[in-house]
Amino acid sequence: MFYRRYGVPAMVAEMNRMQREMDRLFQGVTPRRMRSAPCYPALNVWTNEESALVTAELPGMDAKDLEINVTGGTLTLTGKRQVEELPESARYHRRERGCGDFTRSIELPFPVQADKVEARLEKGVLEIALPRAEEDKPRKIAIKGS
Repeated sequence: MFYRRYGVPAMVAEMNRMQREMDRLFQGVTPRRMRSAPCYPALNVWTNEESALVTAELPGMDAKDLEINVTGGTLTLTGKRQVEELPESARYHRRERGCGDFTRSIELPFPVQADKVEARLEKGVLEIALPRAEEDKPRKIAIKGS
């Protein structure tokens, strides 16, 4: 029995190796539309005790094409990336930037004050400031002596 002779860590390592090998073998034959796409847009999230800051890369997008919603502990970013107009008689040589509708939702690390959320789009980077709900902020408790 393999698992008794090699142990669980060796089995996991072997399974990971086999998965990588299968992915490599099927990468060339899997239709492009069947492969998983990276999450769009790419996000970064920073937090401190007072708030969270989310940044999203959205090159070439206008604020009018974006919608931001905060429901409970979830931030949802929805938008539409417009199709680039090509000059007449031009055709794509390579096309890696997608277009069309997208939605990206993330679970926030704490409840926020939805009415105080602020967002701005500058140079293709969307910044969303999410202030932490007052009732969720850590409080320092005074200790009474005897």
